[in-house]
Order: sequence, then C-alpha cells, then structure tokens
Amino acid sequence: MFDPVFGALFWGKMFSVVAVWTHGIVAAIVIFNATGSAVMVGLVGVAQFLPQLILSPTSGKWADTGNPGRQILLGRVLCIVGSGSTAAWLALLPDLEGTKAAIPVLVGSTLVGFGFVVGGPAMQSIVPSLIGDGELPTAMALNSIPMTIGRILGPAVGAYLAANMGPAVGFVISAGLHMIFAVFLLLVTFPSRPEPQPDTDYRVRAALRHVWRDRPLLLALLAVSTVGFASDPSITLTPSMAQALGGGTHLVGVLSAAFGVGAATGMAVLAVLRGRLRSELVSSIGLWLLFCGCSLLALGSVTAIAVAGFAVAGLGFGWSMTGLSTVVQERAPEELRGRIMALWLVGFLGSRPFAAALLGGAADVFNVRVAFVIAAAFTLVVAASCRPVVLSAPN
Repeated sequence: MFDPVFGALFWGKMFSVVAVWTHGIVAAIVIFNATGSAVMVGLVGVAQFLPQLILSPTSGKWADTGNPGRQILLGRVLCIVGSGSTAAWLALLPDLEGTKAAIPVLVGSTLVGFGFVVGGPAMQSIVPSLIGDGELPTAMALNSIPMTIGRILGPAVGAYLAANMGPAVGFVISAGLHMIFAVFLLLVTFPSRPEPQPDTDYRVRAALRHVWRDRPLLLALLAVSTVGFASDPSITLTPSMAQALGGGTHLVGVLSAAFGVGAATGMAVLAVLRGRLRSELVSSIGLWLLFCGCSLLALGSVTAIAVAGFAVAGLGFGWSMTGLSTVVQERAPEELRGRIMALWLVGFLGSRPFAAALLGGAADVFNVRVAFVIAAAFTLVVAASCRPVVLSAPN
C-alpha cells in the first residue's frame, strides 16, 4: 500500500473508484426521478458497460504491447470528460425533465464507459509486475480494496450530494476525483512491458484459444460474468427497492452502501489471512454468499432484511471477485495477461448491460423482488458449477 509504484496505483484507484460509484448513483437517482423507470435507470449501466463488450479485447492487446501507465492515464482523462460534461450540461440546463434530463446523463456515462475500457485491462494486468514472488493473493486482495471502499463511499457520497447539493455537484466531485488519480499517474513511472517478441502471437484470438483450452480458466471467467450480473442490482435496483420499502433518496444510499460494507468486511478478512485460503475455495465461498444475499433480497419486505441482504451479497461479491481474480491471474501466461484480463473486464463489466436490462425490466413488469429471484437463480447455477476442485484442475 505504501510502495511508491503499487501504492500510487492503489490510492489513485481508490479515488477513481469512489468517483465511478458517485457518478453511477447520481446518474441512477437523476434518471429515476425524471422517468420513474427502472429500465431507464438500467440504461446507465448499458451506457457505462456496453463499450466493454466491443473494445476490451483490443484494449487488452494494447496493454500487452504498449505503455500501460499511459493507457491508464488516457482512461482517466475520458472519465473526467464524461463526468465533467454531464455536470456542465445539468448546471446550464437545470430544468430538464423526463427523457431530456436522461440524455446528458447517458452521454456522460458513455464517455465514462470508454474510460473504463481504455484503462481497465492495463490497470488489472500490470499488478503482477509490481510485486514479488508469492505475493499475488495478498496483492489481489489489496487491489480489490479500492473497489470495495468505492462501493461504500461512492453511493453514500453520491446520494448525499444529489439530495442536498444537486446532481451537477455530484458529477463535478466525480470528475475531480478522477483528476486526482491522473495526477498520481503523472508522478510515478510504471515498469514497461517486455519488448514484443517476433514469434509471439499478439492477436486477440490467441487469448481466446488459450481460454477455451483451459477449462478452469474459462469457468472462472464465466463466474466473473455472473458476479458482475448479480452485483448490478446494488446500483440498478436500489431506487426501486427503496421505493418499495417506502424510503427515498437517502435509503438508496444506505442500501448501496450496505453492499459496500459487506464487501469491505470480506476484503479485510482476506487481507488478514494473507493467502492462507486457496483462491479456488475463496471463489466458491464468495459465490454461495452472493446467492444467499440475493435470496434474502428476494424476501426483503422490510428495510432491515433488505439491508442485511445487500450486506451479505457484498460480502460474497468481495470474496468471489478476489478469489476469481487471483485464479485468472495465476492461470494467465505473462504474454497473454493483458488480453485475458480484458476478457475478465468483458465478463465483469460487459454483463452489466444485460443485467440492467433484464433485472430492471423484471422490476418494472413484475416487482423488484422478482428481479432478485432471477439474480439468485443465475448465481446458484454458477456456484454449483465452480467448485474448488473444478477451478483447481490442471489445464
């Protein structure tokens, strides 16, 4: 955490992830207040994460052959432009209503999504080059902490700003936090990638072939997609759940923050354990906890059960993402790591548009608890398939 290079990435990512979740929850609140539709809220996820499906493999190729620090910096610049332009649009035109209010939010969220896709694979794949032998499980647990802290602070900060100072201020804060990360990146020098070898296949299809042949790696990536799918309701469905419970904007922040608190608890335990549990076992436990959390939310007719459900789901999210990320990093060859981590991002973030559309649609057509039943069913199937013995099988 205090290494000049790994620490810069760690703390800079902390600011950036808080910014991402601040943007996401403010965007969700603005669109839900303007339209009253969970499907429209889901379009925020579509705008932010659909670029992952299209451009992540290419971005992963850049991470394997280019300058990862520069690539991460370019991603932050796009995020600054996305949140900053949304803030300016809403500040200049504060009286927009309905679909007209959703347009600037969706445009800005799309730019933030491009920031994800440009910088994400490089940010993930560079971690092993910053640590020593035997430190990967601990480093991956630490690498997940910014995501967890962001899940706690971002929704709470975003909901507070939206309720008390207006959405434009929330988007300004988000842009400013991304700018802090950009400053961190300018102050350090990351190790460069090895020179490309003439006999190495740097095409995306080489990574796809490797993943297809390594079935435990393929299953781990499918599990990552499921975790992304099942964790999306912590943003997309919190306005609907808060409304069903008779709460308002502040309850949206409480529910989403409960997810982050659960994830933070899981991360803290894993950091203390320092890799004593095998990553395959951590992955499996996390998936089952995520299933239990979604099941509780499907039953959540009172606020206390809903908060507990989000907290348990967050705990499962933290364990499953740390375990699965370690499995993927350990099984990925150095020359393919950028492209394979791009597939990791495709799974985790690319599943979010489908989750937003399916789960948001279910909440609108039926009710929010039906949406959580769907999320629990998907997680159950994958948890049963990704047993530790399966994920640890030889290639």
